Amino acid sequence: MSVSRRLMLLAGLALAAPAFGAGSVWTGEDSTAAGGMDVVSYFGGTPVAGDPAHAAEHQGARFLFATAANLAAFTATPGRYLPQYGGHCAWAAAEGRRAGGNPQVWRIVDGKLYFNCSKEAEAKWLADLAGNIAKADEWWAWEASGEAKF
Repeated sequence: MSVSRRLMLLAGLALAAPAFGAGSVWTGEDSTAAGGMDVVSYFGGTPVAGDPAHAAEHQGARFLFATAANLAAFTATPGRYLPQYGGHCAWAAAEGRRAGGNPQVWRIVDGKLYFNCSKEAEAKWLADLAGNIAKADEWWAWEASGEAKF
C-alpha cells in the first residue's frame, strides 16, 4: 500500500474514531471517563455512578465520584483506581488494537480494574486471562511509547 493511500486510510479512521481523550483515556464526547462511573466504587464490589459535584481531572479526562471520600482516595493514588489500558477494552488491547471499554462489563484482577467492550469480548479475554493480560500489557506499553508500526 502506498504511503499516500495509507495516510488517507488513517485520516479516515481518525475521523470515524470515538473520543479517546487526551492521554489515551477512553472518554465520552464530554471528556468524562468510565462512562461517568465512580472508578473507586468498583473496588468495593458495587460500581455506582459518579456525581459531578465530586470530579477530578486526570490525564486529560474528567472522572466523577459518588462521594468526597472516593474523590480524595482517587486524588491521593489515582494509579490504584485507573482502569487498565486507559479504560479501553482489555480484549481489544490483547489483540493489539483500541476499542472503547464498557464500564458495565468489568472485572478486578490482581487489584486492577479492567473493562471489556461486551460480554462476548470478556468471554474471549477470560479464556486465557493471564496470556491476554500479558499481551495487552505489552501492546499498551508499546502504544503508550508513541512508536508507530505501519
